Amino acid sequence: MAQQKLNRITLATLPTPLEDGDKLSSGSRLWVKRDDLTGLGAGGNKARKLEFLCGDAIQNGAKSLVTVGAAQSNHCRMTAAAGARLGLPTHLVLSGKKPNRLEGNQLLSQMFGATLHHTGLADTNWAGLEEFRTQLTQQLVDRGEKPHSIPIGGSTAIGAVGYALAFDEIIEQCSTQNFTADAIVFTTSSGGTHAGLVAGLARARARDPLAQLPKIIGIGVAKGTALSSRSIKDLANETLTLLNETSRATDDDVVIDPNYMGSDYAVVTQAASDAAKWAAHRGAWVLDAVYSAKGFSGLLGLDAKNEFGSNANVVFIHTGGLPSIFTSH
Repeated sequence: MAQQKLNRITLATLPTPLEDGDKLSSGSRLWVKRDDLTGLGAGGNKARKLEFLCGDAIQNGAKSLVTVGAAQSNHCRMTAAAGARLGLPTHLVLSGKKPNRLEGNQLLSQMFGATLHHTGLADTNWAGLEEFRTQLTQQLVDRGEKPHSIPIGGSTAIGAVGYALAFDEIIEQCSTQNFTADAIVFTTSSGGTHAGLVAGLARARARDPLAQLPKIIGIGVAKGTALSSRSIKDLANETLTLLNETSRATDDDVVIDPNYMGSDYAVVTQAASDAAKWAAHRGAWVLDAVYSAKGFSGLLGLDAKNEFGSNANVVFIHTGGLPSIFTSH
């Protein structure tokens, strides 16, 4: 089978900072990887994926972009930003009804020139949203617009390559700051960031079997892909194949903690609200209540149970979400 060529375009400002967050309650030290500062359209983790997803689109002669997400999807906002940078008309399939007044990510997406398609579907109806994306993509094909259609979260093997490389970036920054990371904690939903990190871990382990490598801990905030360790492992292994690596991720590489999701995706929890306040007071880190703060509440919860030990270095990947702070819900 011919090796697929990866095509990358520059959209993100990299590397992002790794900030010292001082001691946690257990005595372990917190480090915050500022992927909210990737620069593209107000920043966030999706910029790393979009460098490869849009590279693939350009290579394939796409004339427009299509993607899908929840009403306040950061991925959709950043895809709209990428479309603006690349001169590609962008269509966003969104949950919920069209609001009387656009706010947060939707306001920015409109500013970037995207066409917003409000489906009326629930945030949690991922299958319905993906079906709408498929139908819209076909309509655009029929109109000769040559769309490049991207699934929820950009969570494909091509997109996940961005976080396989981010794993290397984190390890290098830890080394520069003279410590070894014991754990990398982040919020996981559609699974692309998670799979990329796991692929990065497997690749690093194959290169140096004796290296001390961090545990990858995803805090699950959705009932879909990100609670299925098998799908994360399979996507990680697809990513390794794209990178021409023979190493493979194992079941043990995939850790998903579902205990901080609350009732469902995009529903605020008290723990997340408390975590957002903690982060804002500690390091002026701005976490949105329904995504990044849930992941951080997981880190604080695990630390309170002394899951990391008393002398660990714990990296939290701040995946962004600033625009949804400025919404009325």
